[in-house]
Amino acid sequence: MSALAYGIQLPVQSQSTLYTEAWEAGAGPGDLVEVARAADRAGFDYLACCDHVAIPRRLAPSMSTVWYDPVATLAHLAAVTERVRLLSHVAVAGLRHPLLTAKQYATLDHLSGGRLILGVGAGHVREEFEVLGADFARRGALLDESIDALRAALGPEEFPEHHGKLYDFAGLGQRPRPAQPHVPLWVGGSSPAAVRRAALKGDGWLPQGDPRDRLPAQIARIRQLRAEQGVRGPFTVGALTEPLYVGRAGWDVGRRTLTGAPQALAESLRAYRAMGVHQVQVRFRSRCRAELIEQIDAFGAEVAPRLN
Repeated sequence: MSALAYGIQLPVQSQSTLYTEAWEAGAGPGDLVEVARAADRAGFDYLACCDHVAIPRRLAPSMSTVWYDPVATLAHLAAVTERVRLLSHVAVAGLRHPLLTAKQYATLDHLSGGRLILGVGAGHVREEFEVLGADFARRGALLDESIDALRAALGPEEFPEHHGKLYDFAGLGQRPRPAQPHVPLWVGGSSPAAVRRAALKGDGWLPQGDPRDRLPAQIARIRQLRAEQGVRGPFTVGALTEPLYVGRAGWDVGRRTLTGAPQALAESLRAYRAMGVHQVQVRFRSRCRAELIEQIDAFGAEVAPRLN
């Protein structure tokens, strides 16, 4: 059984009401830097950033309009960290031509010394697609072909080539090339189509909020699809954990939050590993940046060594 890795979705960068803490509304670049450095020190496998270009007024009360650009944010944080990997969770691939996406993320991988993990997803905001001239109704087909085109455009060739129904390019050079010989491409989403796409086209799967009891069936489906189609090679299964708080909070951290002693938290998280999960994405409850960094430090020092 492989070791269980752990990563973190950055605070501040996206501020949906589903998960944002109150202190993040007044936070900024300095807070992002300090949190990224803390995660780097604490042995986290990756920092993750979400992707939205523009939020329609109808969704702004729940989603907010605070969505830092993932490439710019991860590049900024790459310069102030040393080893932690950089994950787009997820880039909405259909909003941009694959050559544009490849240019941005190949540059990020080059500048960071090969730390990119490219997570992609179909997207869900109709108005975003419409204003950018992308076909919302065909977003699944856009993503399917984007993955194929990105494989070519992020490969070793200076002049990548792809000929498909939606995208067609050849004879156009792009440098710098990625520092990695193979950029991992993880696919996000939990619908049947997304799970199939991840299994057959991805190097990994990023579920979108599947509760624990739903994960075993999803993982079994991925294994079945890969076996039926003869798909081989490494594959990383991910999971989003419940919100966490290491130790006794002394304040209301919410009924869904896993809290308690490090050994109890580690025992709970080891259940993901037993299901066949390879990496967990964690999010900590906190009232300020200092408390979040304390939680990151405590997790790295006291919980992580007990995960495997």
